[in-house]
Amino acid sequence: MAPRIHNRRVSNALLPYLTSSQSSSTPSLSSTCPSSQLFLRQFSATAAPQTRLRRQMFQWLSTEGAALKHHVPGETNYLQGRADRDSDSHEAPRPFPGNRNFVSESVLSEELRNEVYVRVVEKKKSLRAVSVELGIDMKRIAAVVRLVEMERRQQSQGKPLALPYARAVHEMIPTTPLAQEGERQTFHEPINDLPAHPLTGAQIFYPVPESRSFTRVDAGRVFSGAPTLEKAVADKISHPSDLVDDIIQNPNSIEWVGKGENARQVLQPADVRIPHPQLVKLELDRRAFPNERRTVAQRHAERVEKQEAAEQQRRERAQARREKSVQHVEPEGSRFDYRIQDAKFTKETTGADGRAPWAPGRRYGVPSDDRKRGVVKIPTRVEA
Repeated sequence: MAPRIHNRRVSNALLPYLTSSQSSSTPSLSSTCPSSQLFLRQFSATAAPQTRLRRQMFQWLSTEGAALKHHVPGETNYLQGRADRDSDSHEAPRPFPGNRNFVSESVLSEELRNEVYVRVVEKKKSLRAVSVELGIDMKRIAAVVRLVEMERRQQSQGKPLALPYARAVHEMIPTTPLAQEGERQTFHEPINDLPAHPLTGAQIFYPVPESRSFTRVDAGRVFSGAPTLEKAVADKISHPSDLVDDIIQNPNSIEWVGKGENARQVLQPADVRIPHPQLVKLELDRRAFPNERRTVAQRHAERVEKQEAAEQQRRERAQARREKSVQHVEPEGSRFDYRIQDAKFTKETTGADGRAPWAPGRRYGVPSDDRKRGVVKIPTRVEA
């Protein structure tokens, strides 16, 4: 084996520990190693040269950027010129000048958020009615109710809330305020947006004679592969919104096409699938009776009340069916209430291969979320 070669160069990290009092070999090291080899890295106190971009940055911070150091309460503090903010321009706020496609959306103000909770929880109004009154999507209303309920629970438990942070954020971003009494509420967002249905993604060439009327109802049947409606049935539909009342009263009246796992419901027109189909009838009444506001409002209130009553009855029937299929067992002296439900293992409940996602148990399908780790178990949706 070749002899090991010892390196006489000592790193700078060991220099403070190599003193003359600790070791007798230090003089030999210092005598054999020149000073240029001991200090391998030279330190300098000279300031780094200023680049062009760095000079421009400090120049902007001392001129235009100085106005953005402290924000004005109630106004956005975005990187837009002071002239644009002082002008009466109605351009949407854009926080990033280099990205003109990004628009800062408004958030609900604290007063509007509390008003949503009061109308839903205390006044017992439906999510659909509050959505129409305040111009807020039903999913957002459900989320606001859950959030405010969680905040009040934390306050009752003595837990602090980050209220100063929330106020500071609300001062620097656009918000939708709550209208004063007698004023019209500003809509926060579109409430009747319709997501694209997967059946409408296909391009279909369907020839239609010029003498035949072809409506959105017929187009939905073509996308679904359903046969054409009979003439007697089609003549009863003067407008696609006429199907709303029948479907709300009986959702099972929607026709199905296909067999087995390929079965699907016939695609309904947009007037039926939007979150608030009663607004279509409201607009038609406004055009039919332009000078009769009270009559139009009364007809709209009757339709909303009828729709809510039908949905409530449907939910009660579904709950009654679930309760009927569940057997409750309460042992004496026990803190638990056992609910026993018979599991039916058929092709409809477990799928054709016996491993459908909705099948019960780990053996047949996917386990339920309440037995998974790291899954949020609080309610995440509200039945509208």
